[in-house]
Amino acid sequence: MRRSVDTWLDRFSSRHPQLGIPGLMKYVVILQAVVYLLDTLSRGTLSMLLTFSPSAILHGQVWRLVTFLFLPLDSSNALFFLLSLYFYWFVGTTLEREWGTTKFTVFYGVGALLTLACGFVLSLWGAGSLINMFYVNMSMFFAFATLYPDLQVLFFFVIPVKVKWLAWLDAALFVIECARYLSVGMWFLCLLPLVAVANYVLFFWSDLMERFGRVQYRHSRQTVNFRQATKKAQQQKGYIHKCAVCGKTDTDYPDEEFRYCSKCNGYYCYCSEHIHNHVHIE
Repeated sequence: MRRSVDTWLDRFSSRHPQLGIPGLMKYVVILQAVVYLLDTLSRGTLSMLLTFSPSAILHGQVWRLVTFLFLPLDSSNALFFLLSLYFYWFVGTTLEREWGTTKFTVFYGVGALLTLACGFVLSLWGAGSLINMFYVNMSMFFAFATLYPDLQVLFFFVIPVKVKWLAWLDAALFVIECARYLSVGMWFLCLLPLVAVANYVLFFWSDLMERFGRVQYRHSRQTVNFRQATKKAQQQKGYIHKCAVCGKTDTDYPDEEFRYCSKCNGYYCYCSEHIHNHVHIE
C-alpha cells in the first residue's frame, strides 16, 4: 500500500508535468466569484444551469460534469463567502508552491473525480445535485496542516494558534457534519466528506503511517553507521548535507533546511524545496 499509492502518485506527477494547470486554485476562486455575482443578479438561475444533474447530463448537458466545480460555496453571507475564497486561494496556492503544479492539479483533480463518482451514487437517492467541492476544498487544509503543522496563524485574525490544532478543528467539523446527516436519516450524504478525506489519505498515506507509528523502519548498516558517514563526508567533501535534486549543500547555503526522505531506499538528502517534490528512489 505504501509504495503503490502515494509513491505512485508522486512519480506520476513528476513524469507528466504537462498535466499541471498553473494557478489552478486562482481560476477556481475567480470563477466561483463570477458565478456568485451572476447568481445575485439572476436569483440563482446560473447555478441551476451548472449544478451536477445525471438526468440533465444524459440529455446532453455534459458541461455539468465540470461546472459543478465552480458553484459558489458558503454563499449565504457575502463577507463569509469572500473569506472562504481567500482561504481556498491561500491554501491551494501554498500547496501548489510546495508540491509543484502537476501534483497539486492531480490532487484537486482526483478529489473532483471522487466527488463526481459520489454524485452518481447519490443520484440513486435523488441527491446527486447536492454535490460540490466544499469538502474537497476543506480537506486541502488537512494537507496544508500535514506539511506545516507548527505554522502559527491568527484564528479569527486575533488568536494565535498552530495550524495542526486548526486541522483537528476541521476534522471535528467533518465528524459533526456526518453526525448531522445520520441524525436526519440521510446517511448516504456522509459519502461527501468521506471521499474528500479519502483523497487526502491517498496522497499522505506514508506520512500518516509514520505519524501513527505503523511504519517498519529499515535497520541496515547504513542506519548504524549514519553518524560516522556524515562525519566522514564533512571531512572529505567539506559539507554534511547535499540535496540529491539541485545539489545545494549546507556549506553553500548555511540557512537552508535539509531533510532525509524516509520513503527513499537509502539516505538521500533534500533541501526544503525538494523534500516534498522529488521522485522517490527505490
